[in-house]
Amino acid sequence: MTSYTTNLPPAPHQGWLSKSEAWLDQKGKGAWIAAMVLGFVFFWPLGLALLAYMIWSKRMFNKSCRHRSSHMHRGFHAMKSSGNTAFDAYKADTLARLEQEQSDFEAFLARLRAAKDKSEFDQFMDERSRSNDIHAEDDEIAKA
Repeated sequence: MTSYTTNLPPAPHQGWLSKSEAWLDQKGKGAWIAAMVLGFVFFWPLGLALLAYMIWSKRMFNKSCRHRSSHMHRGFHAMKSSGNTAFDAYKADTLARLEQEQSDFEAFLARLRAAKDKSEFDQFMDERSRSNDIHAEDDEIAKA
């Protein structure tokens, strides 16, 4: 079963309820969920009514499983052979190069985070030693 959405403006004879339903449909499932949550926040029977309507009209469950499986299969499609050996060799080299670049970049980010952490730790230790020096001087002044 497929769903059909249109980007045409709502007909003038529609009521506010139909217009708001069309608007929420145009914005997607997230808008329906946000409307339901706001319904629960402001007036709980309204949120409950929206939840019941979403389940009854199958707005809650449409397309969710189909999108998930299509995204999973898309990654496997990239690994299939095209039948052209020159292209498959080029694709394998490019994928290997991209994986290497990704691992190099991740290593660079790890080194960058480590350097930032070390500089922040060194700054903390310097501030702590200065604070201890000041307290030691105060103690010496108090003893004198």
